[in-house]
Amino acid sequence: MVSTSSLYLSSHLEISFAFQNKHTTQPWTLSSANSYSLWRNERRHFTLVSINSRPLGSRKFVIRAEAAGGGSSRRGGNSRRIYQESQAQASIAPVAQAASYILPAGAFVIATFVLWKLVEKILVPKPSQSVAEEDTPASGEKWSFSQGINFLSSSGAKVERESKMRLNEFAKELRSFSSIDMSGRNFGDEGLFFLAESLAYNQTAEEVSFAANGITAKGIMAFDGILQSNVALKSLNLSGNSIGDEGVKCLCGILANNSGIQRLQLSSSAFGDEGAKAIAEMLKTNSTLRVIELNNNLIDYSGFSSIAGAILENKTILSIYLNGNYGGPLGASALAKGLEGNKSLRELYLQGNSFGDEGAIALMSGLSSHKGKLTVLDLANNSIGARGASHVAEYIKKSKSLLLINLYMNDIGDEGAEKLAEALKDNRSVTNVDLGGNDIHAKGIGAIARVLKDNSVISALEIGYNPIGPDGAKALAEVLKFHGNVKDLMLGWCQIGATGAEHIADMLRYNSTISSLDLRANGLRDEGAICLAHSLKVVNEALGSLNLGFNEIRDEGAFAIAQALKSNEDVRLTSLNLMNNFLTKLGQSAITDASDHVFEMNEKELTIVF
Repeated sequence: MVSTSSLYLSSHLEISFAFQNKHTTQPWTLSSANSYSLWRNERRHFTLVSINSRPLGSRKFVIRAEAAGGGSSRRGGNSRRIYQESQAQASIAPVAQAASYILPAGAFVIATFVLWKLVEKILVPKPSQSVAEEDTPASGEKWSFSQGINFLSSSGAKVERESKMRLNEFAKELRSFSSIDMSGRNFGDEGLFFLAESLAYNQTAEEVSFAANGITAKGIMAFDGILQSNVALKSLNLSGNSIGDEGVKCLCGILANNSGIQRLQLSSSAFGDEGAKAIAEMLKTNSTLRVIELNNNLIDYSGFSSIAGAILENKTILSIYLNGNYGGPLGASALAKGLEGNKSLRELYLQGNSFGDEGAIALMSGLSSHKGKLTVLDLANNSIGARGASHVAEYIKKSKSLLLINLYMNDIGDEGAEKLAEALKDNRSVTNVDLGGNDIHAKGIGAIARVLKDNSVISALEIGYNPIGPDGAKALAEVLKFHGNVKDLMLGWCQIGATGAEHIADMLRYNSTISSLDLRANGLRDEGAICLAHSLKVVNEALGSLNLGFNEIRDEGAFAIAQALKSNEDVRLTSLNLMNNFLTKLGQSAITDASDHVFEMNEKELTIVF
C-alpha cells in the first residue's frame, strides 16, 4: 500500500507573521478555525512558522515553513494528538530541513494559494476607492445641467419628451388664445426659438408674456423676421430676462418697422445706457408703440438724455415707465427738455430715480411748458423735500388734465403738504392723491382736510405712514363726516390709536361715500375695535372693505365686531381683514359665525382674512 503524507492546519494551528508598514513592524498570531490537508506519498507534518508581509501596496507574502518533529501516524483521531505535541515543542527545525520535505511545485502552489486567501480574507483590509472612482457615475447614467440632479438614461429621455410636449402645448396656446401668459416657465433661448415660429403666421394672439424665462440676447434673434410679419400681436412682455444691451439692440432693430406691437415691457432686463440709446433710436422711427416699460434697469443720465431726444420726435408714445433707474437731477433736467416739445405723452412714471429737489424743480419747469395733456405724474421715492414740493404744487395749480399725483415716500413734511393743499384747492382735475410716507403731522393733514370741504373731485386719498396721531384723525374725520367725495381712504401706520379710531367711527355713522377704509397698524386694540363695531351697527350703504390688520385686537374686540355684523341685517361689508392680530380660536369662530349669518340674511359673501 502506498503511504501518503499530509500537511494539517488544524483548529489549533497558529500562524505567526509580522505586519510591516512604513514606520513599525507588528507581530501577529492567527489560529486557524478549520483543517486543511495536502497529500503526498509520505505522510509528514508541517508547521507554518511565519508569514511575513510587505507593505499592502505590493500585496506579496513570503511564507516560511518548517517540518515538525514526530513520527509517522495514520490519519484519524491520533493525528490531532501528534500535531499538538509537535506544536508544544520548544525547538523548531531549521528552514533547510523543512525544504527537504517540500511538496512538488504544483501542490505547494496550491497550498500557498489556500493560505494566502485565508490570510487575505481575515487580515488584509479592502482597498478604498479613490475619489475619482467614487465620483465616477455608474454606466447608464446621464447627468443633467442642473446642479445636483441626475437622471437615468430612460428618465432623461422622458424629461426631454415631456419638455417637447409642453412646448407643443404652449405653441397650441399661441394659436388658440388672444391673451397668453407664459411667464416663469424657464424655457430659455431654445424654447423661445421653438415658440417664436408659432407667432410667425399667427393672427390670434394679441398679448403674449415671455417674462422671466431665462432668455438672453441670443434668444432675441428668434423674433427676427417674425415680428415684422405678425400684425396681430399688440403687447409683448420680455421683463425679467437678462437680455442686456445687446439683446435690446437686437430687439429694437427688429421693431423699428413693426406695425403691430403697441405695448413693450422690458423691465428688469439688465441693460443700461446703450440699450436706452437703441430704444430711443427705435422710437424715432416706430409710430406704433404707445406704452414702453423700462423699470428697474441701469439707465443713467446718458440714457435719460437719449430718451428725451426721442420723445421730441416721437408723436405717438403715450406712457413711459422709468421707475427704479439712475436718472438723478441731471437725468430729470434732460427729460424736461424732451417734454417741452412733446404733445402726445399722457403718463410719466419716474419712481426711485433720486431726483431730489433740484431734479423736481427742473422737471416741473419742463412740464409747465409741456403742450400735451399729462394725466399721471409719479414721483414717488425721489428724495423730494418741501422746496421741490412747492414747485410740484405750482404745476398742479396750472394743470387741467392731471388725474393722479404720486409723491409717496418723499420728505415734504407739513410745509410741503400745506403747499400742495393750496394747489389742490384750485385744481379740479386731480382725483387720486398719494402723500404716504412724507412725515406729515396733524398740522399738514389739517390743511389737506380743509381742501376736501370744497373739493369734491378727489376720490382716493393715501396718507398712510404719516404720524398724524389722534388729532390728525380728528381733523380729517370732522370734514369727511359731511363733506368731500373720498371713496378710498388709506390711513395705515398713522399712530391714531383708540382715540383716533373713535373719531373715525363717528365719521362712518354719517359718511356716505367711503367704500374702502385702511386702518392697519394703528394700535387700535380692543377699545378701538369696539368703537368701530358700534358704527357697523348703523346702516352704512357705502363701506364695503375694512382693513384692521396689525392692530393688537383680541377676542373682546372680535366679539364686538361679530355682534355688530349679526345685528345689522343691511350691512354692506364684503371684506374684513383681521390679519396679524391676537385672536384665539374663539374670536375667529365668532367672526366666522357672523360671516355665515350675513350670508344667510342677505346672501352676500363676507370675505374674512385672519
